[in-house]
Amino acid sequence: MKIFLHLLEHSVLDTLKLLPWLVLIYIVIELLEHKTDLVGSKSRLNGKLGPLIGSATGLVPQCGFSVMAAKLFEQKYITLGTLLAIFFSTSDEAFVVLLADGAGAMYLLPLLATKMLIGIAVGYATDGILKFFKGRERAVTSTEGASLSSAQTGARELFLQRVAEDRAFECTSCGRSHDESKPWKVYFLSPLLHSLKVALFIFLVNFALGGIIELVTEERFASFMAQGKYLQPLITSMIGLIPNCASSVVITECFLENTIFFGSCVAGLCANAGLGFVVLIKNTKKWKRNLALILVSYAISVLLGILLNAIVPF
Repeated sequence: MKIFLHLLEHSVLDTLKLLPWLVLIYIVIELLEHKTDLVGSKSRLNGKLGPLIGSATGLVPQCGFSVMAAKLFEQKYITLGTLLAIFFSTSDEAFVVLLADGAGAMYLLPLLATKMLIGIAVGYATDGILKFFKGRERAVTSTEGASLSSAQTGARELFLQRVAEDRAFECTSCGRSHDESKPWKVYFLSPLLHSLKVALFIFLVNFALGGIIELVTEERFASFMAQGKYLQPLITSMIGLIPNCASSVVITECFLENTIFFGSCVAGLCANAGLGFVVLIKNTKKWKRNLALILVSYAISVLLGILLNAIVPF
């Protein structure tokens, strides 16, 4: 009973320390999302710099960005490489959790830089391979493979504009649409709900990890995790495929608690594309393509995690 109360107290206090920072960060994110015009960057995603711009833009902790990327890909407005660049660079809730944690903030820039480089590499490699096997591939094509007509170009621009203005798609954090007609909901209630949800996941992870360490002792647990550092990416990448912010919170918290290595954390977060895969899966006619994308993303994430664990000691 004493151990339970100790774990409960420790987990609650650690979570409460982060809660004010979580709320503040989410308010800033909402302001960036609703007050920043990203139409230009979205339009540039269909050029040769698509994977580069996509990877950089994917780092921005905006809810629904992976959803937007999946929608643009389904409409053939961006290449597969640009889509994967965005998916691999997207960090979901990891950005918030690391930034809110005092000690963990030092890992934020290395993590984002690593994921951006991975996104760029995967994006250009994918487009290069497809171009090699299928010939010249345009970022924006018609169904017959010809250049877009002026009418099609107008339709594309209209679609991009609607995506930029659309607030109806689900948020990766709360799964609800944001009503801009009520600012207090957008800039206070929504960030508060996001923060409480993430805080709940953080509490559960801390409590569970604390219980495991108490049962097996910290020394044995650390020894076990160190021996399995090449197997960790297999597990974290599988967790990362779960289309929910809980997966990125679990992975990031495990890293902050020193239970997984940096490479394992990167592997899990690279496989974590939020609701992006969900949007693709809804297109049941392309189930083979969707399954291949998921398997390829998982395999690449695992291999990268193993490689990083061999290079990066922490």
